[in-house]
Amino acid sequence: MASIVENRGVAVLLCLVLVSSVEVSDGAVYKVGDSAGWTTIGNVDYKQWAVDKTFQLGDIIVFEYNPQFHNVMQVRHAEYRACNVSSPISTHTTGNDSITIDTHGHHFFVCGVPGHCQAGQKVDINILRAPSVAPSPSGLASPVPAVAAVPAPSPSAAMDVVFDKFGWLVLILQLLYMFGLA
Repeated sequence: MASIVENRGVAVLLCLVLVSSVEVSDGAVYKVGDSAGWTTIGNVDYKQWAVDKTFQLGDIIVFEYNPQFHNVMQVRHAEYRACNVSSPISTHTTGNDSITIDTHGHHFFVCGVPGHCQAGQKVDINILRAPSVAPSPSGLASPVPAVAAVPAPSPSAAMDVVFDKFGWLVLILQLLYMFGLA
């Protein structure tokens, strides 16, 4: 009898550890500048880097840099174009900043160190809206989408998403069953 209670206690403890270590995220993670990171060294083309990505709501944008020499400031469009950092929306200075994008539209980031933005250390993260149906001249909806549709993920990719979201739950339920707690 004591071993059953002991096993149940171990199972519950193991399940709590597993649940507490799970991090759920709906979005992809993008490291700005890929292996180069957020820097002025190496002539990183952040505009080209961003153009090659399809950002979506929930994506996490990671800025990795040496905080002694750089920072990250989120600014408005006019400030982005002019490299004006006098009134940023937000400022990040850790050297490993993760920013979750939770609204559609453009998100402008620059380095606030003098001369860095002008040297190209700035990036525009654009979250496109979902494709919409364009109205026809008669006022009725046209079957032609206003924006090119993104191809649907393959069934195996869809299953990967399901497992990523619920795989840990299945594991916990299996452990509970194995230890006779379910």
